[in-house]
Amino acid sequence: MSDLLRFLREFSEAARAVTLGASVPVADNKAGEGAYDPVTELDRAAERVLRATIEARFPEDGIEGEEYGVTRSEAARRWVLDPIDGTRALICGLPSWTTLVALVEDGEPVAGFIDSPVLGELAIGWQGGAVLHAGGERPLRVSGCRTLADARLATTDVYLFNGDEVDTFSRVRNQVPVTRYGLDALAYAKLAAGSIDLVIESGLKTHDWSALVPVVRGAGGVVGNWQGGTDLSSGSIVAAASDQLFEQAVRTLAA
Repeated sequence: MSDLLRFLREFSEAARAVTLGASVPVADNKAGEGAYDPVTELDRAAERVLRATIEARFPEDGIEGEEYGVTRSEAARRWVLDPIDGTRALICGLPSWTTLVALVEDGEPVAGFIDSPVLGELAIGWQGGAVLHAGGERPLRVSGCRTLADARLATTDVYLFNGDEVDTFSRVRNQVPVTRYGLDALAYAKLAAGSIDLVIESGLKTHDWSALVPVVRGAGGVVGNWQGGTDLSSGSIVAAASDQLFEQAVRTLAA
């Protein structure tokens, strides 16, 4: 495991060499007419570096990236990449965007990181632990918050919910004292660090959620779907600082 963790740190540094300090890039819209999904050359350049790093070290592993798709889909072990999560924040000059990398074995994310280059915070998680590298190294641990009445809630944007999901989310939001928006994957790193207690989102793709799973679970948190199960393929995610908070959030979503 120590070799893997060392590689993950080196991996994050390779991406930072491309993304950190770059000027605010111009975005293209890769969505169809009537929608907006920005992508920049920085997204593409970062993914190319990540792919090249994997190819050099683990040439038999599969790779699944947001910008360049899947390589070696038959591999039992694959790397899932989101070179810049939070491109909207990036093109607005905000510091909350992150780089996400997960190592997936037999369909299960077993290790990964959430890197915040501008903030200088690298959260690495694996089965059994999580650490934060930020001018030193310290263990990550969730807050352990047990009730919605005490919870700090985050979601990226209520306008990303579809149809009845807005009202469904609002049932939880109306029971918590604090709700924060616009953090993208950084919210999950903050959950692992104990400063956010609950994150609820929908519509996430595999590259959006794979890295957050080992980070949050490694820090003692819970990650599941809106129905309380562990299948995340729908992209509807609940991440919580305790089993009790997770169960209460799921019950409220279903009410």
